[in-house]
Amino acid sequence: MQAIAKRKTKNKTSSDTMRYLKKNKWLYILLIPGLLYFVLFRYLPMFGLVIAFKDYDIFKGIFDSAWVGLDNFRTVFGSTDFKQVFSNTIVISLLKILIGFPVPIILALMLNEMRCIKFSRISQTVLYLPHFLSWVVIGGIMLNIFSPTYGIVGEIYRLFGHDPVNLLASKEHFRGILILSDIWKESGWGTIVYLAALTQIDPNLYEAASIDGASKWKQTLHITLPAISGIIVMLLILRIGKVMNAGFQQIMVLQTPLVQSISDIFDTYVYRTGLKRGQYSIAATVDMFKSVIALVLVVGTDKLSKKIGEEGLL
Repeated sequence: MQAIAKRKTKNKTSSDTMRYLKKNKWLYILLIPGLLYFVLFRYLPMFGLVIAFKDYDIFKGIFDSAWVGLDNFRTVFGSTDFKQVFSNTIVISLLKILIGFPVPIILALMLNEMRCIKFSRISQTVLYLPHFLSWVVIGGIMLNIFSPTYGIVGEIYRLFGHDPVNLLASKEHFRGILILSDIWKESGWGTIVYLAALTQIDPNLYEAASIDGASKWKQTLHITLPAISGIIVMLLILRIGKVMNAGFQQIMVLQTPLVQSISDIFDTYVYRTGLKRGQYSIAATVDMFKSVIALVLVVGTDKLSKKIGEEGLL
């Protein structure tokens, strides 16, 4: 009897599943292009990481190249370039997180408080626009601003009777320019998620707080920020997972030999060793190291967020 009951339950479950799939078939068909993209361009290329354990020869191919075990990792970790690149990547990424991460939250709170809808929409459009500019275009704008011969900054130096300084070639100022240009380009775009989260807050909470005499600052502190804390933590986890990616395009466009010692990051190192010097195994080794560190950071941050009472990401 139990076997018959189990068979009936199984048949019923299968029937429900087929009915569900048939009902939502177009949604699953729409999902196919996205899945194909990830399979072809994200998962299949992972098999190429095997060259990190080989002395890869482009003429022999991946399968016929000789295995070298962990020799490539010893070479990478023992080089002086690796220490410098690792330090630069961590410093630039952490500065971008510490200074740049709160900016979209502040902008979203300010936009949310605007009562003039037209002005608010114009402000959002102006803030979003830099996101659509490529780093090549922004690099041209930066050169026109900071050039000591024809840039605005050079003119300001001359106006006050000082010799112009090339800030893009200055080790003291280059990282600051990187951080500020990244904030200018991406902060407006980063407000979208926070603005969407702010619309989900119950307006009755603000009315009740206002009746109790709470100021705007106290309403923000005790209602708004706790309401969007889950989104903030989730985006912070994703941002920390990209710590090893400090901004390849930005640095490639703005970097000069004079500031290479403080701006050379893993991505530029991989580009230089892999594509320019033809050391594909070394480049794959560095890339694998980056991926492992990113995975550890995401999992660690996710567990930490759950310990402090947030939902986390995984």
